[in-house]
Amino acid sequence: MSGRGRACRAAAVLLLALAGQATPAPAATPPAGATVRGSGVVTWAASAQRVGQGADRAYRLIVKVSAGGSDLRVRLSNAYGDRPLTVDSAHAGLQAEGAALKPGSNRALTFGGKHTVTVPPGEAVWSDPLPGRVPAGARLAVSLRTPDARGPATGHEMALTTSYLGRDADPGADGDTGWALTTGSWWYLDAVSVRPAHPRTGAVVALGDSITDGWGSTPGLDRRWPDDLARRLRADGMGVANEGMSGNRVLSDNNGGPSAGRRLERDVLSQPGVRTVILYEGVNDLKAHQGASADEIVAGYREITKRAHAAGLCVVGATVAPFKGWLQWDPKAEAVRREVNHRVRTGGDFDAVADIDRALRDPRDPARLRPDLDSGDHLHPDDDGMRAIAGAVDPPSRDCRR
Repeated sequence: MSGRGRACRAAAVLLLALAGQATPAPAATPPAGATVRGSGVVTWAASAQRVGQGADRAYRLIVKVSAGGSDLRVRLSNAYGDRPLTVDSAHAGLQAEGAALKPGSNRALTFGGKHTVTVPPGEAVWSDPLPGRVPAGARLAVSLRTPDARGPATGHEMALTTSYLGRDADPGADGDTGWALTTGSWWYLDAVSVRPAHPRTGAVVALGDSITDGWGSTPGLDRRWPDDLARRLRADGMGVANEGMSGNRVLSDNNGGPSAGRRLERDVLSQPGVRTVILYEGVNDLKAHQGASADEIVAGYREITKRAHAAGLCVVGATVAPFKGWLQWDPKAEAVRREVNHRVRTGGDFDAVADIDRALRDPRDPARLRPDLDSGDHLHPDDDGMRAIAGAVDPPSRDCRR
């Protein structure tokens, strides 16, 4: 068999075709049978933000799944739209290189049995399950066309991954023709799920700010700390979803989006198969320009934990890493950080604690990051620091259910 033939056969095994697709037809809003609830286990996610303006174009979005499984589904979000969003072509395939896909891997997605879906403003819709299996750690390409999109667009700004745009590109084609532009954001796609081989397999969600979002890690290499955690948990078949959002706070909304508490339902509780949430937030609340108290931040943690426990989830609380040297550090903020961390360690609110402060702090000056783990801005860890965070996280047993 030729090399191309072997590649085609392998791609077909990895992502089995949906046979006999019909000609695309207009759909209702959303189409009858389309679902707003997921199934299986979330294997990739990115918290929805406003990312610019919608346009008549195609998107080839590259994401790396964590857990492998069958019956792949994607969630399309119009959370920040002010009008309905129509997607008239959606496909999923496996990336070969750049915008090119592994031959034969690109298959049409449907929504309620139809190829076209219209997502109401403020809503999100899951695709139908796609038969076949996606391997753990695969680079998935989700290709979309938005023929008449206008107004605010929904996506995730800091992807740290190159995706592709094209006015005349064909989402259903394997090749890279027409994908002339690149983007560092994900557009409209905010979650991917699979059905794992073992029915008890679940997922971990990292709920955090810019550190969880990967700021300070090397772009294009998947070196955020949730990526490192996903590699650690791959042997267990666990999914890991990164719901980091730069600038995010526990207590209040800002240009980093809705607070952790306000987005908990959308980004954690609504995701399929979640068993554990890692709550790593707080530095943006206690920095000098915010001045939140330890009592306020801990109360915010407790409210999030209470809601997660009510939904049957385990909660891992994380201590706040040091950030002396960052522009918005001052002794008052440091005192609040230390008090928050003491109460995270000793308060008994969480099912487990990830002591990220201890993993990252400089023993010679515990208010600072270790120099060898600092990306250079004294707030965000580098690649080695991201690995240290992942190493500090020990999710509770998958049987820790409420």
